[in-house]
Amino acid sequence: MAVPEAPASVHATTTKRTSSQPCVAIVHDWLYGGGAERVVLELHRMYPDAPIYTSYCNDEWRAKLDGKVVTGYLQRWPFDRLRKFIPFLRIQWFGSLDLSAYDVVISSSGNGEAKGVCAGSLYNESQVHICYCHSPVHFYWRHYDQYLRSPGFGAFDPLARLGLRLLVGPLRRWDLKASKHPDVYAANSNHIKSDIKKYYGKDSTTVFPPVDTDRFRLARDRKTPGDKPRHGFVTVGRQQPYKRTDLIIEACNRLQLPLTVLGGGPDHDKLKALAGPTVTIISKDQASDQVVTDAMQHAEGFIFAAFEDFGITPIEAMAAGTPVIGYRAGGALDYIEPGVTGEFFDEQTVESLVAVLGSFKPKDYDHAAIARHAERFSAQYFRERMSALVDQAIAKQRS
Repeated sequence: MAVPEAPASVHATTTKRTSSQPCVAIVHDWLYGGGAERVVLELHRMYPDAPIYTSYCNDEWRAKLDGKVVTGYLQRWPFDRLRKFIPFLRIQWFGSLDLSAYDVVISSSGNGEAKGVCAGSLYNESQVHICYCHSPVHFYWRHYDQYLRSPGFGAFDPLARLGLRLLVGPLRRWDLKASKHPDVYAANSNHIKSDIKKYYGKDSTTVFPPVDTDRFRLARDRKTPGDKPRHGFVTVGRQQPYKRTDLIIEACNRLQLPLTVLGGGPDHDKLKALAGPTVTIISKDQASDQVVTDAMQHAEGFIFAAFEDFGITPIEAMAAGTPVIGYRAGGALDYIEPGVTGEFFDEQTVESLVAVLGSFKPKDYDHAAIARHAERFSAQYFRERMSALVDQAIAKQRS
């Protein structure tokens, strides 16, 4: 299949208006797979004719986005793992796009480059650039020291540390300059809303990312003979150092609590070696959608130890009626209500988590009430909030 590539210039005929709807372009850092990609997928469903410009897209996401993806020369870069080491090339590529044909440009950005598109503002004064910000770039700002300690690139860690130390200065200066390009910011959590103000000096509107609550609600409502009762704890996610899955395993080891760990990543072998007799590790290859859904549905609690900008998997657990035990920071502050949807632990230590797990009583929670709470983070909510934000931005620009 031929891969669409970004032309040197984008003309108005690229996406024709067929109604009063605005002519929209979507821009995203890269499309590998994850929570940020789900935002792009939902934007695509809202604006199915809009092209999606990105530095790289794998085959899976190109198919999910109905072939609307437009890439450039970085798509042909021979070494996948090195793509993350070349921010200056991504900066150059996004900055070269001429998107002046569009009424609205929606950038979805967490790694920083997508929000830096010029968006044709020099050529189309009525154009609106809305940035859905997943986070100010982690390794430039809030989590710089953490990335220096654990870059998460395996054998490439020394190279990543050296590159970050040498380049963080000019990259921060570019990021601050690029942060001035969007006319409107949407933040994926109130924590990120605060960070956008702190690091970029910009106001924003919180729009929670879309969570597939239907998938877990349908499983919960499907009553079958012999349906097994809730038992033990579960955690799901990419196994990287900052996720602190090691902390969860050590706490359950100490209390001899049953725990199921689903996922894969650079820490997978380390976590397998750490797991005690009550801990079951299920690799990413074995963790099918049905396996994950079943684990969420039947767990007494979901444990979440990361400092996340938002955190989609805890909401998925809530959609299945499962309470969440989470670290009191970041996006978790938006959805964990102590005694209602779960509990907090205050420090990223085994002792802090053990104290909460030791007093946790699953029978105290109303599973149906937890599931209803999760609907506040559904895809429908996201579409309504983003549509309103786009309409308001257009009206303001034209007034």
